[in-house]
Order: sequence, then C-alpha cells, then structure tokens
Amino acid sequence: MGDVEGFLKYERQEPHGRPVTERLADYHEVYEPVDENVVMQQGARCMDCGIPYCHVACPLGNYIPGFNDLVSEGDWERALTLLHRDNNFPEFTGHLCPAICEGSCSLGLNFQPVAIKMIELQIIERGFAEGWVRPQPPHRLTGKRVAVVGSGPSGLAAAQQLRRQGHEVSVFERADRIGGLLRYGIPDFKIEKQIIDRRLAQMEAEGVSFHTGVHVGVNMSAEELYTSFDAVLLTGGSRQPRDLAVEGRQLDGVYFAMEFLAQQNQRCAGDVIPPDDAIVAQGKRVVVIGGGDTGADCVGTSLRQGAIHVTSFELMPQPPLQRAQDNPWPEWPLVLRKASSHEEGGERIYTVQTKRLIGDEYGRVTAIEAVRVSWSRDAMGRMQMQEIPDSNFTLPCDLVLLAMGFTGPERDGIITQLGVELSPRGTVKTDDHKMTSRRGVFAAGDMSRGQSLIVWAIAEGRAAAKEIGHFLSGQ
Repeated sequence: MGDVEGFLKYERQEPHGRPVTERLADYHEVYEPVDENVVMQQGARCMDCGIPYCHVACPLGNYIPGFNDLVSEGDWERALTLLHRDNNFPEFTGHLCPAICEGSCSLGLNFQPVAIKMIELQIIERGFAEGWVRPQPPHRLTGKRVAVVGSGPSGLAAAQQLRRQGHEVSVFERADRIGGLLRYGIPDFKIEKQIIDRRLAQMEAEGVSFHTGVHVGVNMSAEELYTSFDAVLLTGGSRQPRDLAVEGRQLDGVYFAMEFLAQQNQRCAGDVIPPDDAIVAQGKRVVVIGGGDTGADCVGTSLRQGAIHVTSFELMPQPPLQRAQDNPWPEWPLVLRKASSHEEGGERIYTVQTKRLIGDEYGRVTAIEAVRVSWSRDAMGRMQMQEIPDSNFTLPCDLVLLAMGFTGPERDGIITQLGVELSPRGTVKTDDHKMTSRRGVFAAGDMSRGQSLIVWAIAEGRAAAKEIGHFLSGQ
C-alpha cells in the first residue's frame, strides 16, 4: 500500500464535466482532464484488502489493487503493464464501463469506493501520451489463419490476442469503418473516435488485417469464409432491437435508437446523410422509450441536435438513492444513477407503459398515449406489473426513439448459412470452449452471451482467443 491511511486522508474524487452549455454545443468529451496528483491520491485510497472483491467482480480479472498502488507511487509505466496484462483496451472500459468493480470495493461498506474507473483511464491516457503503448507483433508465426466476423470490442480483443499468438488474423466488418457499436452507436461525447483509431493503428502494426464493407452472409458467402480459414470467430453482437408492439408503430417519426445514434456518428465523422433519410431531433419534442445507457445516449444526442424537449419513459420503478436491504455489498448497487446526458436536460418518467402512438392525417407521429403502472412481488417473490386505473395520459411528440434493448443476434445471413445452433434465448449456442455446433466456428461477446457490458465483451473475446489457440495447436 502506498499510504495505509489514504482512505482516511482523501475523499473520493471523480472527473468534472465541462459546463453544460459548453458541451451541448459540440460532440467532444464531456469530462475535463484530471490532475495527476488527484489520481495518485485516489490510488492511495485503495486499502489493498486481503480479499480484493473489486478484482473478483471484474469480468477481466484486472488486478486492481496492484495498479492502484503503483499509481499512488507514481510508477505509471508499470501500472500500465499490469493493466494491459488483463485488459486489451482500458481506454474503452475507462470511458464506457459502468465500473462494476467499484460496486464491490471494500471501502463501499463504510466509505465511498475507490475511483477505479478514473484511475484506469488516466493510466492508459498517460501510456499513449508517453509512447508506452507500442505494437507487440508475434515472435513466431504458426501459419494458421483465423477470420473474426465483427469488429466490436469482443472481436478486436480476440483479434489482438490471436495475432500475438502468431496466427494470421483477418477482421471482417460490414460497415465502412472498424469498431462496431463503439464506432456506430456510442456517441462521440462518450468516446471520441480517434481513441479507437489509435488502437487500430497499433493492431495493424502488429499484423491484424481489417476488411470493411464485407457483410458475411450477404456480399460474401459464409461457406467461402469457412473454407478459407482454419477457424472462424463470430462476434457480430446482439443487433436485433426489441420492438414496440403497439398501435401506431408504423408511423413516420418512430425509429430504433441505433438508427438515430449511428447517423449522428456518421455526421461527426464527416459523412453527409441524404435529407430524405435523415433522423434529426432539431425543433422536435422527443420521447425516448427505455431508461438504460442507450436511452441516455439518445437524450444527450437529441439535446445537442436542438430538440425542444426530451422525455424518457422507463417501465420500471425509480431506483432508491442508497442500497436497499435486499441489495447488500458486494452486489452491484441498484441505486439511482444520473448519466451525463441526464445532467444536461430532459425529463425522466418512471413506471410508465406506452399504450399507443397517435398520428396525423399525413402518417406522422404527433403524440404518445401511456399509462402509469405499479409493481409488487407475488408469493414467489417475482415482480408483477399492474396498470393504475384512470392514470392514462397523452404526451405530444414529433420523434419517438425506441431504446428498449436487444433480443439477440440477427438470424439471417451468416448464422443461417453456417447452420450453427441457437440457445433457447436466441443467442449462438457455444460449448465450454466457445465453439459452436459447427467444428471450427466459435462465438463470443453479445452474439453468444446476449446483450451485456463492454467489459464482458472484451473478456469474452480474450477467452475465445485462448480456446481457438488450443484448437489450432491441437493441445
């Protein structure tokens, strides 16, 4: 430990956001840079407890007390080496992970947890600034060829690990740029795209090949891919959005969240969206259905585009401000959180269910009818929902964005052509070695796990790379 009394001397500090009026005028990073001394103090708050629950909670198994201690001592380069040991892309998790490690921090019993996410991000940013993040090409080549289909965090993590094993790795992406939802889905104000590009440059220098505009199963046969490589890894994500089955769903002005968010990513990249295809919130009353991260991204993007007003609907009750008695440490605290987008404006309405969408004579959405609901537990402890009588209300709106999550991977195309089995949940079924029902075809990330966190995606990609390495070597 750098300071045995650190957690008594220093209070938890978090990054400060830029002024709301300033950040609503652009799509740049929301948070201001953090002073190095503040980060070192935060590292000193770590107690290096005998059983590091933070380390256990992290799907990657990051040795968090280790790099916290090194940061507190100012040994940033060794901290980066330790961080990279388990996490290929700490800059991605440092921006986007909800920090489930912090929910299990032992300090959380009586104090505020260590600011692990902030420390992690500052380590990797220092590493890039100092030139410590260098290509690590393989020491020997195996002659084996692996295709990775999908370039989100799971696919990229697997590709880097496989290349460092010495295999020839080709990543296929159907979009025009590499990155999956990191590129087209997560707003630039949460992660600017040059952060992705600098990591891709490292991977290209290591020998990973990237192929964009290749939609395997559509403009490239899945069988052709299968016969051309020694192993195939499916990391196409959980891209099938959950739809809203109500009257008026077909009205103009009702879109899936990813349609809306991806377009803004394209604009930020300099692309021009044809006016007839453009989905914009400027001058409109926006309703976002879904209160998760994607819903919050829609709120922040709508406000930056100039929406008149943004309202978020959430079916579930508002979480408590502090842990409930049935949510003890070290479980993830199910408490009310406010994303940076919610700090910027808009209204959040909980326990509300959409009943129908109302349109005008031109087929455009003009209002949404909803009803208040209540939740209770039945005799088995399961949550049950009931509509509250006479609680219907109508809210005017011009744009409705559906951010209700995803139901699994898209079935047509590569999944159908390869004939791999699906699980009862609709995800690609894999065995204990990440292999699908077809020999030599593996799956990882949201495609097999279901919609999850970026930290799980990276962990899944690393695990799949390990299993593919065993498969290719016959050991």
